[in-house]
Amino acid sequence: MSKPPCIVWFRHDLRLSDHEALSAAVARGGPVIPVFIWSPDEEGGWSPGAASRWWLHQSLAQLASQLQKRGAQLIIRRGSCLEELRSVAKESGADAVFWSRRYEPAIIERDRRLKEQLTGQGLLAKSFNSALLHEPWTIQNKSGKPFQVFTPFWKHCLTLPAPSEPLPAPEKLSSFPKALKSLSLAALELEPKIHWADGMNTAWEPGENGAGALLQQFCASAFSSYSIGRNRPDQTGTSRLSPHLHFGEISPRQIWHTLRRHAEKNGLSQAEWRGSQYLAELGWREFAHHLLFHFPHTPTHPLRAEFERFPWRDNPALLKAWQRGRTGYPLVDAGMHELWMTGWMHNRVRMVVASFLIKDLLIPWQIGSEWFWDTLVDSDLASNTLGWQWTAGCGADAAPFFRIFNPISQGEKFDPDGDYVRHWIPRLASLPTKWIHQPWMAPADVLRSAGVVIGKNYPAPIVDHGQARQTALKAFAEIKGGKLSP
Repeated sequence: MSKPPCIVWFRHDLRLSDHEALSAAVARGGPVIPVFIWSPDEEGGWSPGAASRWWLHQSLAQLASQLQKRGAQLIIRRGSCLEELRSVAKESGADAVFWSRRYEPAIIERDRRLKEQLTGQGLLAKSFNSALLHEPWTIQNKSGKPFQVFTPFWKHCLTLPAPSEPLPAPEKLSSFPKALKSLSLAALELEPKIHWADGMNTAWEPGENGAGALLQQFCASAFSSYSIGRNRPDQTGTSRLSPHLHFGEISPRQIWHTLRRHAEKNGLSQAEWRGSQYLAELGWREFAHHLLFHFPHTPTHPLRAEFERFPWRDNPALLKAWQRGRTGYPLVDAGMHELWMTGWMHNRVRMVVASFLIKDLLIPWQIGSEWFWDTLVDSDLASNTLGWQWTAGCGADAAPFFRIFNPISQGEKFDPDGDYVRHWIPRLASLPTKWIHQPWMAPADVLRSAGVVIGKNYPAPIVDHGQARQTALKAFAEIKGGKLSP
């Protein structure tokens, strides 16, 4: 007697290798029915933004192709996850639904109810860890409470047993013999109706294959110099794996063991590669999920309650100038242009543009977080929340509010030749390096020679950074009882 089918519900785990839910389904011996359900209304107000939807379309297309090569069809549905899973189970006679866990607060609650309802109907409903090295509820400090500082959190994680070796992708899947109802991928309308995604098409190869290629390229060319290269937006010094991690096209366990093998091959000790800055960045991703799990209010509210009283401003004109990369500060504008064109921004520049919005313009960090959510291909709720609260000084292990990035000196330090600015703001390309990060200070003849007219073809600064810094510090003093930290 043949074994009943098992549904594998794909979400943010769009890969076939190191996929515990898929491997467990294959091990049961019956047909495997891969399912994806488009249910943006169940995302707790955090439906994927436009850039993420573009990425999702490309990734699902590759996943469907890889599944087809192994004998299985990706079933695509839209609507209530519970109702669609019930429907597929009824049509196929499946007796089990396996999936990989997600950690957004609304999804955790939705999945809990869904598991109870599926189980109550006689289905085996089981979830697996696909996205993290450690489950958030398993990591506690010595007092049995969640960590709120990164360094002791990551030190604790490094004392735990190393993650197990990644699972191989199944070579073949036992497919369900009958056709099941499925939408076309195009029917989800994830791709933009107007052609604004050309830059993303050029910059990225979504999917499991693209993720693997980027990791190998990073190990070969940038891992050894990452501690320096990670701060240089004018160079390719980072792995750019964040969107692949968000969509689960590669697992942190795969990255861990690829780094380990690379380190061993190149004579690095375990202490050296475990202590590397890049592995610590993987740790920051773990920390972000740890915080989101334990403090589920933080996507919209500060972890430090006193920041609820911060005297933010409502200035649509300044916000639009920031969004469009027309602040008059070249490093800020270059970052916003990179974001708009590619759906990504270098992390050093993310800190600078976030600091500018929050502290130069006094616009709430939540507004910036929402813009990033819509425009980033790696708009992960945990990491996005951590990054914006860190910059605003209102989160766990956050930079103090009085650490206000100077967009001029940041540009001079981390884009010393102006190559990043010249690439993303061609209008400034002919400016000498001396003036590239503060063109409004350049002599008239230099501007004329470079074809730059401040206030016409490149904006004057929308605020004076020095004055804005003092205003921000006074605002901060208001919520600290008139006392500024040193």
